[in-house]
Amino acid sequence: MNSFEIFEYWKSDTTFDAETRHELGRLDAVRDREEIRDRFRCDLSFGTGGLRGIMGAGTNRMNRYTVGKATMGLGKYLLGRYGSGVCASRGVAIAYDTRNNSDCFAKTAANVLSAMGIGVLLFSEARPTPQLSFAVKHCHAIAGVVLTASHNPKEYNGYKVYDEYGCQLTPESAGEVAKCIRDVGDYREIPFEGNPERIQSVDVTEAFVDAVLKQSRVGDARVKAGLRVVYTPLHGTGLELVRRALARDDFVQVSVVEAQAEPDGEFPTVASPNPEDRRALLLGIEQAKEECADLVLGTDPDSDRVGVAVKARDGYQLLTGNQTGALLMDFVLSHTDLSKYERPAVVKTIVTSELGAEIARASGLTVFSTLTGFKYIGEKITQFERARSEGDAARSFDFVFGYEESYGYLVGTHARDKDAVSASMLICEMAAALKGEGKTLADRLEELYAQYGYYLDALDSFTLTGQEGLRRIAGAMKALREGESPFKGTREVVDYIRPVPAEPGFGELPASDVLQYRLADGSWIAVRPSGTEPKLKVYYSVRAEDEQRAQARLESLRGTVRAQLREQGVEA
Repeated sequence: MNSFEIFEYWKSDTTFDAETRHELGRLDAVRDREEIRDRFRCDLSFGTGGLRGIMGAGTNRMNRYTVGKATMGLGKYLLGRYGSGVCASRGVAIAYDTRNNSDCFAKTAANVLSAMGIGVLLFSEARPTPQLSFAVKHCHAIAGVVLTASHNPKEYNGYKVYDEYGCQLTPESAGEVAKCIRDVGDYREIPFEGNPERIQSVDVTEAFVDAVLKQSRVGDARVKAGLRVVYTPLHGTGLELVRRALARDDFVQVSVVEAQAEPDGEFPTVASPNPEDRRALLLGIEQAKEECADLVLGTDPDSDRVGVAVKARDGYQLLTGNQTGALLMDFVLSHTDLSKYERPAVVKTIVTSELGAEIARASGLTVFSTLTGFKYIGEKITQFERARSEGDAARSFDFVFGYEESYGYLVGTHARDKDAVSASMLICEMAAALKGEGKTLADRLEELYAQYGYYLDALDSFTLTGQEGLRRIAGAMKALREGESPFKGTREVVDYIRPVPAEPGFGELPASDVLQYRLADGSWIAVRPSGTEPKLKVYYSVRAEDEQRAQARLESLRGTVRAQLREQGVEA
């Protein structure tokens, strides 16, 4: 059937509830053919990030039917892999954030799995994504599901799946689940009614906070008591967990941005609940000015990312994810007894700045680089642990720290995903320790630049929606691949669309639609389509002698990229 035939089926068949049919009837009444075509042009794809899309009626939207279909496919995969007895006894942990419909979608998933004979551990309240990752291992579940679209705008929601180690599915497993989802041919097959006897309410908050506190690196309560912090959860799940962790870690001067404290899926005080965007932290920065605070922290709706603004000479300086990651690398390694590790290692992604990696290498650690997405960092932790249990000395490493440029950090192995709760605590400890020396995070960053060279990183995102947008993104990537490098001083062009060798002993990185230009001066540019949004992303990492030279180099590279993309109809 074509998109309009599928639309007519959804609009008229009583398989779908009255609310869905009414929503589609309104579209029909205004003859919005382009919207209809987009809603039904395909099934919302299930990839390594699970499902993510705009909420609404349609096969290419997030709704109870697409969630139900994905869950039924997941259930079939789990039953085939573990068997009915293990699925019933160990079950699947399900969590959700504060977005509109997240709780309803979580209950839909719980109902479908329970009706299939699979046990369900359903979170009793909205909780951070890293707590779900922790819960899977803590409760010995066979898998986990969290309903969230992370930092995306309010129109979006998503469905992420975790394996039994608490790690997001990597390509091979995701492909097997996707096949099972495609095998669900009729929405009438989906068992939405559920089996309440197989659904248990679960709350692992206390155990999770205990695990977070084990990552503490500063024991002096007097040092921590002197730090003044403003925190905003951006209407998300972080409020209780971040406040509780900071309080137990002896931070007594923490104030909350009350206008952003209440959970609200409309995110009424921000354009987008994304701590990468300075606008999301504006209320926190204004409050920090009034209170003369040292630090502003902001976590996204599912509290796996954290943004930081630090008091500096000329106001409050917003740190990039790369800068915060490098600072945390420096702090964690200098406050960790590395002698207790046989082979300490850190993990970053291929689009993350090299500054943190240089700091790690200077301390004698092995640095691993993975594809974009924290699931690959989590997978690396699992590989290290499995190698140790199997006596594979060549592949056995001790994970110390992992991070990515998009504001995600993990210290320790209590979770297999980025964790803004523990990262918030460690950022505060780092700032407190520096304050005790008469320094700020900004001061320490300048010291690192003086030691390792000046690093300037930037990200450009080009939003191209609909089928035409996807066509232009694909066309731009094709044109870049087929042409010569547009950058002077290109040392190497790495195309990850073909498997690229990983670190010795770890085979190859999976194929990924990423093109990276490595330049002779240590700078690089990477281009890739987003895996979760209709965007083409361009990453820049410039290494220079000082800020002025780095800024000039960045603008030159940006101009070259934009000219290339403009030829393909892609503009900011």
